[in-house]
Amino acid sequence: MASSKLFYTLLSWLLPLFFSLSFPTFTFSSEPLNPEVEALIAIRRDLRDPHGVLSNWDEDSVDPCSWAMITCSSLNLVIAFGAPSQSLSGTLSGRISNLTNLQQVLLQNNNITGELPQELGLLQKLQTLDLSNNGFSGPLPESLGRLSNLRYLRLNNNSLSGAFPATLSKIPQLTFLDLSYNNLSGPVPLFPARTFNIVGNPLICGTHSTQECSRTPSPISLPFLLESSKKRSKGRKLAVAMGTSLGVSTLLLLTVSFLLWRRTKKQKHKFVLGINETEYDDDGEVVAAPGNLRQFTLRELLHATDGFNRRNVIGKGGFGNVYKGRLSDGTAVAVKRLKDVGGSSGGEAQFRTELEMISLAVHRNLLRLIGFCAAPGERLLVYPFMPNGSVASRLRGKPPLDWNTRKQIAVGAARGLVYLHEQCDPKIIHRDVKAANVLLDERCEAAVGDFGLAKLLDHGESHVTTAVRGTVGHIAPEYLSTGQSSDKTDVFGFGVLLLELVTGRRAIPPPAEHANKGGCGGGGGGIMLDWVRKAHQEKRVELLVDPDLGPTYDRIEVAEMVQVALLCTQYLPAHRPKMSEVVRMLEGDGLADKWEASNRPPPPPPPPPPTDDPLSAYENTYMIHYDDDGYWNDGDSRSIDEVEEMELSGPR
Repeated sequence: MASSKLFYTLLSWLLPLFFSLSFPTFTFSSEPLNPEVEALIAIRRDLRDPHGVLSNWDEDSVDPCSWAMITCSSLNLVIAFGAPSQSLSGTLSGRISNLTNLQQVLLQNNNITGELPQELGLLQKLQTLDLSNNGFSGPLPESLGRLSNLRYLRLNNNSLSGAFPATLSKIPQLTFLDLSYNNLSGPVPLFPARTFNIVGNPLICGTHSTQECSRTPSPISLPFLLESSKKRSKGRKLAVAMGTSLGVSTLLLLTVSFLLWRRTKKQKHKFVLGINETEYDDDGEVVAAPGNLRQFTLRELLHATDGFNRRNVIGKGGFGNVYKGRLSDGTAVAVKRLKDVGGSSGGEAQFRTELEMISLAVHRNLLRLIGFCAAPGERLLVYPFMPNGSVASRLRGKPPLDWNTRKQIAVGAARGLVYLHEQCDPKIIHRDVKAANVLLDERCEAAVGDFGLAKLLDHGESHVTTAVRGTVGHIAPEYLSTGQSSDKTDVFGFGVLLLELVTGRRAIPPPAEHANKGGCGGGGGGIMLDWVRKAHQEKRVELLVDPDLGPTYDRIEVAEMVQVALLCTQYLPAHRPKMSEVVRMLEGDGLADKWEASNRPPPPPPPPPPTDDPLSAYENTYMIHYDDDGYWNDGDSRSIDEVEEMELSGPR
């Protein structure tokens, strides 16, 4: 027995020694095998992330496609890294070049410093690079000229210095370039970009600058100096005449350029695109897609949606129908088929400009526009398909959303609106904030959809009046009465959205919903907002809670969310908080002070408007009477243009 035990003991010692000597190169490693994971972890290590937006980047993971701020293709390859306006600092790692399939890098409006890595030039599939409004310094990398697919380059408002690389003029696909407000110097090459901006670089000179480059003039430019002495007299006269003319022209040019420079400087943060007139091919398809948007042909989207088959309709609304589709590579998408599209060339140029502005709004809580199609009589927008549908559909579906998920949705949607109002320039006013326009991904994270579309379609209308676009029950009173919207219009709609999350009801519930959920104020029709105000005044907040929540909610948190909603839906726009304040209140900061201030004695109310006042339209619209047949044809809220609420994607 003792010898057997000794044998096994020796064997347990000798086997590891044998393998280590026989296979010296065989080692175990905890490092990830995915080079994209390695590259992203290296990027994260060089960045400081005060808000923890990159906190779920796990170096032990083998798949980065579920990480925040990362977008992958259908083949699970990283194609986009977008973390704008997240207060990131530190430096940008050169290991970014290992993300060889990268098409978009959007890191604008952060505090990243250091030099731009030369390795950026290795990203051969890169189409969009936006590093504007950071603290980058040093020279522009010559390697940027090797980005043969680059279309969109924004490096403005940094501290870049040195000369303009001549290689930038050799990027064949470049359509937009902004290098303004840096410290670049020297001659400016002739850029191929259709739109470029280089103002705010005081040391530049040459073709695109009002300042001449200092260099010895070539004798060829003054041929009269080679003439005989007899011709020199005529030459002098010619030179004087040319010099005078040139001097006057130069002075005029400098004056105009200075005025333009001052105007641009005042608007240096305003991003305006100049897009050429629309070009069509023989089939009427747009030839070139703006910026970083993917251009789809009408044939592609017809095939993806089975010819816009009615069976694929997943939403209807004021902007048009939404169809679920599947692209040829298997990617599920939501295709919005816009109605009331214009056909003029000017309208087409404006349409494309607005599309570009919408596509630049990149935030984890905004529904990203991924492509478009513009053909004669058709305007189609392509979005990612959101598997959990809209908040409106989930509030009416099973299983019900729990309270923590509803809180998460509220904060996420609020952050998306903060980005539109305070971090986009020019700001984007949504004008139809409601539960049906907040979509949910596979983790039930909120993404605000339909932003920018109201303005997009307004360009086909009169410049004097603007159509009131929105959904009854969500529209702020001043917007309905005057047609003028502001960020406070969106705040009102968001307040109603909060009440939808608390109560599980529509803004103007149909009779069937009253029966199912107990009615508003004891039954009958009415506006949910009035019912909530009455219940809150009577300190009966428990009546407001969605019965589907059961006992699994926090009474204090519900009461606080109702208070935030009531602050957002105050009658006067000036009394409503900004969306950034709303986010802080939802996160538990400053609500008590705001609520106390709102309950101070108000000034005397204004006299009631005359019967022909536009405000009566608001009252008449909201005093809805139900007939015996029922007002609602599909269980959806009534839109101001008499169509149903729209859901961008997902189940109804």
